[in-house]
Amino acid sequence: MKPASLRPFLPRPALRRRCYAVQAPGAPTLQVFNRNTKYLQKERAASNTEASRKVDYLKDEVAIRLCERLLDIKRHFPSVLDLGANACNIARALTLPNPDPSPSTPTSPPLSTHLTHLTAADSSPTLLNRDASLAFNSSLNLTRTILSDEEYLPFEKESFDAVLSSLSLHWINNLPSVLAQINNILKPDTPFLAAMFGGDTLFELRTSLQLAELDRRGGVSPHISPLADVRDMGGLLGKAGFKMLTVDVDDIIVDYPSSFALMTDLQDMGESNAVLGREMGGIGRDVLMAAEGIYRELHGNQDGSLPATFRMIYMIGWKEGEGQPMPLERGSADVNMKDILEGGGKK
Repeated sequence: MKPASLRPFLPRPALRRRCYAVQAPGAPTLQVFNRNTKYLQKERAASNTEASRKVDYLKDEVAIRLCERLLDIKRHFPSVLDLGANACNIARALTLPNPDPSPSTPTSPPLSTHLTHLTAADSSPTLLNRDASLAFNSSLNLTRTILSDEEYLPFEKESFDAVLSSLSLHWINNLPSVLAQINNILKPDTPFLAAMFGGDTLFELRTSLQLAELDRRGGVSPHISPLADVRDMGGLLGKAGFKMLTVDVDDIIVDYPSSFALMTDLQDMGESNAVLGREMGGIGRDVLMAAEGIYRELHGNQDGSLPATFRMIYMIGWKEGEGQPMPLERGSADVNMKDILEGGGKK
């Protein structure tokens, strides 16, 4: 006797239906950050002008260090883009007197003399225009442009002689795409200079919160955003088409009276957590108190302050152009590096 079959009892559409998984057009994009949340955080932070300006110490310092790299490029830039301009910290740094840190040049003209026009672009109109009335605006030819999103650049191909970006790229979801777009809007043989948080930034706060949550709640929720590693940035720049790459790291350590003061400053900077899928609402009081104690025990200074490490990744890449220096082909050298290190000569 044949076993009973369920096929006669199933509806006819179910017998013929077949399902397929089809990838959407274009390269897949991993969404890590909620861009709308980040926009609201920056708008909220900039709305309190006084508090926002007080915490510009980090963005101003990084902008100065980034702009100093222009001193090594002996050329004039007619049109420059500041991508993710925040409160125009780069524009302010360009107008500072005596930017050359070398003791041999105690006086030097502002770096704004190296360019004709600067376009400052950001998605937060309140932050971008926060300091529009300050004196530095009259020291250079500056235009502010509001972007719908820093991940989609609305500029024409080969329209800029240099692109700078300071403390903005670490909130980008599709970093390879943005780097390729930057390469596209640069003229041939022109530079891209950027600084971004990376690697072990705020590792002290990260580990303290994780240990506190494990102790109080038995689990961990992401409170600090994931950041790119310096080892990844060279590869990303190369894939985007940049040549003659330079990537280096610099740690800036800031001492705070408490972890609460650190988190308040991060909020006033507009640098709060914006990871998709993060736990909504504030961190529990018990977790915060436990994290404060752990922070002091593991990382505290002898004077009672708490250090916070901001690891900066600085990068320079050049768009390919005619007459640009190129590396020699592999195997074409006539000197052995081993012989040089050992004091020898040619092969």
